[in-house]
Amino acid sequence: MGKWRTIGICTLGTTILMASPGATAPKPPKDDPPPAQVTALLNCRGIADSAERLACYDKATASIGDAVAKRDLVVFDRESVKKTKRGLFGFAISGLGVFGDDDDEVEIKQIDGTIAGYSHNADGGYVFRLVDGSRWSQQDGKPLAIPPQNGDKVIVKKGSLGAYFLSVARQPGVKVKRIN
Repeated sequence: MGKWRTIGICTLGTTILMASPGATAPKPPKDDPPPAQVTALLNCRGIADSAERLACYDKATASIGDAVAKRDLVVFDRESVKKTKRGLFGFAISGLGVFGDDDDEVEIKQIDGTIAGYSHNADGGYVFRLVDGSRWSQQDGKPLAIPPQNGDKVIVKKGSLGAYFLSVARQPGVKVKRIN
């Protein structure tokens, strides 16, 4: 795989391929070629002879199949990326290039949720537990006009400089930080 650690490739706007995921790997430049297995597969298209082209495709798909089985190559469709990004919303993971960070169609700017429970943090602010299992701790001293209740609808929005704001039942948002 050479210098490739992680990449995102969109094929027909629906699939993202990633090679050898590594959490500390830098994002490769956009002009770098795709992984060798993908390049070999794409090169088969240029073969005129049907039998040779089929043999090339068979060899390339076997190579991709082996890489997928070894988890050297991981394939995600756009919906899986959206679901994963939603689950990771609020964590500082951007810049890895793992889930197509430059793809505006997949960027999650807010999530809608429902309160499953709440408590107070050490500073007297709220800790909100949402139905999806995420927990958000209030980071400012801003009071809520109406205290939260289980079942209340919430919106968590991405703010500037890595901040997040949670709004309970359409009240003004409070600054929060994801804690799980």
